[in-house]
Amino acid sequence: MGTTIGVWIAAGLTLFIYSFLYKDNPFYKFAEHLYVGITAGYWIIYTWAYVIQPMLIDPMIKNKEFILIIPAFFGIIMLTRWFPQISWLSRWSIAFTVGMGAGLGVTGAIQGFILPQVQATLVPLTGFNFETFNNFLIIFGVLTTLVYFYFSKEQKGVLRWGSKIGITFIMVAFGASFGYTVMARISLLIGRIYFLLSDWLKVLR
Repeated sequence: MGTTIGVWIAAGLTLFIYSFLYKDNPFYKFAEHLYVGITAGYWIIYTWAYVIQPMLIDPMIKNKEFILIIPAFFGIIMLTRWFPQISWLSRWSIAFTVGMGAGLGVTGAIQGFILPQVQATLVPLTGFNFETFNNFLIIFGVLTTLVYFYFSKEQKGVLRWGSKIGITFIMVAFGASFGYTVMARISLLIGRIYFLLSDWLKVLR
């Protein structure tokens, strides 16, 4: 019985969401607000259970790690954004968070994206086979793409043609990325349709 009720609720909310394809309506707004509310509530509970309690409260109470009062203080004053009279205090937390995030982001980008991309570009060009042609295409695409973003000199002559080839590679990459995104969304749509026809209407077995 509980499963049946859950299926009907899920099917109803699915139809409410897809009703936006026709036009904006109260059913869609209800499903949207319900989704946002449940998501916000879930993340509040998740933050308390997996961040605040195990990383702040328990270490302070059980292990006497009172040094954690400092990050707790910065976290609390960030909430002063809601009070105009003392909202300036939140700038300390925001500045610290942005600075730390920028430092970690730069390091992570270099180690996680730039260096692996450079390493993946350093491929051998020996022999006459499809792998060599593929490696040449990768190197050629990377170089011409970099030429497109080279603005220190007027792009004419060789730079102009390299820039045009580079924008072609960029458009191919954007197209492939967009196609992958569309394919993923269509996969989600197929999953919802299959749920409606199989679990709800029992048309598909």
